[in-house]
Amino acid sequence: MITASRLTLARKRRGLTVTRLSQLAGLTTRRLTDFESGKATPSPASLTALAAALEFPESFFFADEIAELTADVASFRALSKMTASQREIALSNGRLARTLQDWVAQRFRLPAPDVPSLTSFSRCRSTDEQIPLPGEDTGAEPPAEHAAELVRARWGLGNAPIPNMLHLLEAHGVRAFSLSRDCAEVDAFSFWDRGTPFVLLNTAKTGERGRFDAAHELGHLVLHGEEQMPHGPAAEAEAHRFAAALLMPSADVVARAPQNPATSWILQAKRHWRVAAMALAHRLHELGLSTEWQYRTHCVELSRLGYRKAEPGGVQRETSQVLGKVFSALRSEGIRPSDIARDLHLRPADLNDLIFGLVVTAQTGGRQSTATSARPQLTVVS
Repeated sequence: MITASRLTLARKRRGLTVTRLSQLAGLTTRRLTDFESGKATPSPASLTALAAALEFPESFFFADEIAELTADVASFRALSKMTASQREIALSNGRLARTLQDWVAQRFRLPAPDVPSLTSFSRCRSTDEQIPLPGEDTGAEPPAEHAAELVRARWGLGNAPIPNMLHLLEAHGVRAFSLSRDCAEVDAFSFWDRGTPFVLLNTAKTGERGRFDAAHELGHLVLHGEEQMPHGPAAEAEAHRFAAALLMPSADVVARAPQNPATSWILQAKRHWRVAAMALAHRLHELGLSTEWQYRTHCVELSRLGYRKAEPGGVQRETSQVLGKVFSALRSEGIRPSDIARDLHLRPADLNDLIFGLVVTAQTGGRQSTATSARPQLTVVS
């Protein structure tokens, strides 16, 4: 007996409809529907045809159930604009990432999750100070801005730039994985699983965009509940404001920005915070450091210079430090990526899609986050 849900998962991972997979495997749609519902079991020949069409090892369909991941618990932006196929491919990536995370967690001691939430902010604030929480109507700064300041304070970041956003997330227990190349339309998404935060990132974006996406997803994890991720323009605007405030803290921006900053200043200053030029231009306007007219002028000039869709001379794309160390340690023990893929019943290419392309070369370089002093060590359990 195969695990019927794994057949459905494999089909969605490849972005195929029941009709299309039936055609590729030489089956009727009725027969395939019965296989996916568990009403019937494919013959050896049918299973071989399905595995070939789906490009999954046959062993994949006999392994244990993989818990469902639904769109209502994931932080998809512009969910209404996504096709069903795009959404299902991304969610399938998330489910496979959980299986890889479980495999790694059985063998390594990883940093414990330390992502503050609105509840933790409430417990930590002093009754004397009565620090306002995100969502409270105080007439003060926006909730997302305040939440970013609280996260920086809790993680000991001060107002300094964040050298590596992805390393910072991993240091505080966020499990970071990459989206497959089939998810080009999805920038990123996040979700909670059994108290553990996950972030999946698109590696085809610029380095600056990747940093902002990672901060944006942290905003969802902090601002929005673990039970159900809210969707829509309001939730996205909150996460966007959080990301801008986390990467470009207001105190640092105000201290450095001149009166009426020119576009040339933005192109120099963006290197300090390692952000996109357009993001910095928007942040200046958001903080009242440029007028509406100046902001529009910055956008026009940056667009003319090619900064609307790209980031000329930008920073290097960040990659996972934890996964890099994991695969380095496994190699030292003689465990090859193909061995891991076999344990997970995946092709090496699908494993590579989840781990930022580290199968070929594990990258370990790069500057560390400012919050490294209390980081738990990655150690082999067995």
